[in-house]
Amino acid sequence: FLITCNDTFKPPKPFLTKSSIEVVNISIDGHLNVLQYTAKDCYNAKGYSVDSNLPTITLSKFTVSNTENRFVVIGCDSYAYVRGYLGENRYRAGCMSMCDSFDFVTNGSCIGTGCCQIEIPRGSFKNHTNVSSFNPCTYAFVVDQSQFHFTSNYLAFDGIPDDFPIVLDWEITTIETCEEAKICGPNASCDKSKDNTTTSSGYHCKCNKGYEGNPYLSDGCRDVNEFEDPSLNNCTHICDNTAGNYTCRCPKGFRGDGRRDGGGCIPNQKNLIKVALGAGCSGGLGLLFLIVGIWGLYKFTKKRREIKSKQKFFKRNGGLLLQQELSSNKSSVEKTKLFTSKDLEKATDNYNANRILGQGGQGTVYKGMLADGRIVAVKKSKLVDENNVEQFINEVVILSQINHRNIVKLLGCCLETEVPLLVYEFVPNGTLYQNIHNHIEEFPITWELLLRIAVEVSGALFYLHSAASISIYRRDIKSANILLDDKYRAKVSDFGTSRSITVDQTHLTTKVQGTFGYVDPEYFQSSQFTEKSDVYSFGVVLVEILTGQKPIRAINIDEDRSLVGYFLQAMNENRLFEVLDALVLKEAEREEIMTVATLAKRCLNLNGKNRPTMKEVAFELGGIRASIGASILQQNCGVIDCVNGDISEHYLESDLVSMGTSILNNSAAFSIDAGPAFSIDARPLL
Repeated sequence: FLITCNDTFKPPKPFLTKSSIEVVNISIDGHLNVLQYTAKDCYNAKGYSVDSNLPTITLSKFTVSNTENRFVVIGCDSYAYVRGYLGENRYRAGCMSMCDSFDFVTNGSCIGTGCCQIEIPRGSFKNHTNVSSFNPCTYAFVVDQSQFHFTSNYLAFDGIPDDFPIVLDWEITTIETCEEAKICGPNASCDKSKDNTTTSSGYHCKCNKGYEGNPYLSDGCRDVNEFEDPSLNNCTHICDNTAGNYTCRCPKGFRGDGRRDGGGCIPNQKNLIKVALGAGCSGGLGLLFLIVGIWGLYKFTKKRREIKSKQKFFKRNGGLLLQQELSSNKSSVEKTKLFTSKDLEKATDNYNANRILGQGGQGTVYKGMLADGRIVAVKKSKLVDENNVEQFINEVVILSQINHRNIVKLLGCCLETEVPLLVYEFVPNGTLYQNIHNHIEEFPITWELLLRIAVEVSGALFYLHSAASISIYRRDIKSANILLDDKYRAKVSDFGTSRSITVDQTHLTTKVQGTFGYVDPEYFQSSQFTEKSDVYSFGVVLVEILTGQKPIRAINIDEDRSLVGYFLQAMNENRLFEVLDALVLKEAEREEIMTVATLAKRCLNLNGKNRPTMKEVAFELGGIRASIGASILQQNCGVIDCVNGDISEHYLESDLVSMGTSILNNSAAFSIDAGPAFSIDARPLL
């Protein structure tokens, strides 16, 4: 590509071709950094637009990097959404930025209070229902995420820079293939994009492993000397540099591969024994006994080192904290077994990959069999540091206090390994998510079963929320965390993000936790988690059951990507039965559907105070299920002793005991479209 040097600036500045696009940096890894103006729209107290900027950038041979950039919206009354393609399917996603005063804005934080950000967009955003004196403007721009740091000064009129750096992707395109064109220099090779979704036919050059430099020059890729820099090699003793690589070796008298990530170097015992035997023959048995003593000392030291290592891991993995937490509840200590590392290695066949049941953000779960024949699930957490130990121990403490048929049972843990391990009861029939979205032919799911699962989960959450002096807030309720046992009973699992809250305590977090699509918007904005946040997430699960769709939908651009928004819109427009799953339409009564849908809508209220409690949710779902049971028994009163056919109250009471006792209006709109040309356009939406 062509770079033009403009000498009218002092010092001169580089620009892309003959345009006004200033170039900041060019890298050989396929990135081009340029400056782009900020889009803005400012209003006065009467709601009239008083200042706006509509920058446009046309890029015929470049694309805006979707990995290095972020789309940022700054304002105190702004809701933004982006549109794009995932393969051939259109999608839409967005973020919302709100604040009432500067007191709620934190410098460096861009998670929804005064500032929000998402991955590089192709779309539009809506903004401004109200105008604040301290924030009369909304700004939108694409920016290199490594160069952006939010500050509250950006909210003021003209408080934001006129332009920000963005990252463009460049590549080589020729009629010939990369290999045929022979553009890459010696010790370099062609590097095609690893992004399977790209339609690009271009390529880059890269230096081969063990070389560094500019792969486009004839002598650009030069050998890396791993011998000179110990941080570049894994050798324990001697490193020999070779062309594009290196080798490790042990000094004389030692054997092994000489690598830190391998066996290292150990003394050559055979030579020691030969010396000892020779000395024994000539000088007696004294030296032989000395060698045997040294060998015994070596074995003792090795064993002691292993013990110290286990003690170190036990402390690092929160063993002391666990002992302290459980010491106040001896009944929990008796129920929670501390397994040894050998117990679990044997149970999981040394963590064989064939034993993996699932993997998630917090670790991997293996199927295992204990020495007594019990089948268990062993959760192997990811490496933890001191800042994350509390979360792991939190799960152990919480589960040790819970005894409920619809909550997964913790059998014990192991803390003497490099990563902490939890041992649960094995739940064989997968998750509710799998049964809803990946229909299982061996056991087709029914409406009655789905409703029973909803009743059981709501009862379990009611139990957690109302436990004696401590309430437990689940914080990551989703269908993937609801397991099904051999009788397809629900089991709430994965308590890594749960928190126990005493009755006189509020819960304010510094980091929002949960799964996108299930997180309470009120919690997302305020970072204050309450029992009503769990209610919202459970409402999403109810909508999943009713519609058979995932929380985030890959759909047509004209429809809401959020399942919650799609469902609520259908409810408001009296189109509920158009969005329901075929199974629900076939098996459920119309009145049952309307009752569950209305309950789900109440759970999804944007104002947490207007949502029902989990007790109310459990009671209403139990009532629906009771009415189904009453209807069935009413039809069979000829063979069952019924009293006036009125059984629902008793049925509901026993069921609960068994469970464990707005739309933005009057908005202005802006759009951002990107193809070969990238533009920002702003216009009012009446």
